[in-house]
Amino acid sequence: MSKIRQAFEQGNGIFRLAPNWVPRAFCIPGRRIKLHPDDYYALGSARGGIDERWLGCTTPADNGPLTAKNEGISHVVAEGNELIPLTDGVSELGAELLGARIWDAYGGWPVYSKFFDNLGPLPHHIHHRDQHAKLVGQRGKPECYFFPTQLNNHGGHFPFTFFGLEPGTTREQLKRCLENFTKGDNRITDLSRAYRLEPGTGWDVPPGLLHAPGSYCTYEPQVASDVYAMYQSLVDDQLISEDLLWKDCPTEHRGDFDYLVDVVDWELNVDPHFLEHRFMRPVATASDEENESNGYADRWICYKSSHVSSKELTVLPGRRAVIRDAAAYGLIMLQGHGTLNGLPIETPALLRYGQLSFDEYFVSEDAATAGVVIENQSKADPIVMLKHFGPENPDWKAEFGK
Repeated sequence: MSKIRQAFEQGNGIFRLAPNWVPRAFCIPGRRIKLHPDDYYALGSARGGIDERWLGCTTPADNGPLTAKNEGISHVVAEGNELIPLTDGVSELGAELLGARIWDAYGGWPVYSKFFDNLGPLPHHIHHRDQHAKLVGQRGKPECYFFPTQLNNHGGHFPFTFFGLEPGTTREQLKRCLENFTKGDNRITDLSRAYRLEPGTGWDVPPGLLHAPGSYCTYEPQVASDVYAMYQSLVDDQLISEDLLWKDCPTEHRGDFDYLVDVVDWELNVDPHFLEHRFMRPVATASDEENESNGYADRWICYKSSHVSSKELTVLPGRRAVIRDAAAYGLIMLQGHGTLNGLPIETPALLRYGQLSFDEYFVSEDAATAGVVIENQSKADPIVMLKHFGPENPDWKAEFGK
């Protein structure tokens, strides 16, 4: 029996995953993702600070020539704490892990999530739509944001996010900003609108949308792609390399500012009802009375995209809950401790780089549909976990699909 199958059967269809830290050279860590203070630069100054933890991921990070082997790939914790790439698990188990619906359509796990934790704002940037991403061998990247209260004891330097462009903005105005990229501050955010971020809420961020994420620690379910381009030249007093403006641009279009403008989904960016269409408050799957009687509360937190969805599950102190979902998912603990189908789940206060934990799992479709048994072993603290699902989750379709 292979080590992957052994781990799968020992977990009764559930994989335990190791923490998966990812550095970004252009970011300053916000220090809210429970990594030890001495380890935020564990990979050295050339790699930059660790301000992301990727969750349930089979997509490698694109961090330039210094990117390590399997960087960004989640690893299964197997017998003897041996680490095996989750990609191996997906390849070997296929539909047995992901379900036939996902496996037949995608041949792999097409989403992942992450904690993004930056002290300051990110530059106004864009994730390409499929038609532009495929020109460089990638997929378009829809994503969603949620700001967990447990990870936002402070708001960082700029707890506001710029989304899109002001209605009435012209393509020529945007083109002039891009042409001025190497002249200092290209002032692209003059054309945009900032929204104050609110813990416990989220946003839908389709591909083709310009956005400059603010400084809250963010949970980001997203399509499995690392395609992007930076359209802002100066942010938080830091200059952005021009190479990032042309990142994921086909060679024949480098220097073509009209192409960069075409990457932008114009109707989406100048939507006068953007707040109404993209902002998300949690939506309970049942009434408060029903949830309380069952001992848990299940809430949709990311639900405006058909490409990826997410829930927040709370199990009350001392209670036992059987939770059924219609699709495979990755989960990460935010609070509390107990068991998941008998496996330990616990929320660490602090982790060293390379330390293993019991706060992240991947649940197969069969295990999810059969129902996982969660027992909260605390007399005072609720269990709180976040779960991210792949495209067209049948539960999502039943509630939000059209």
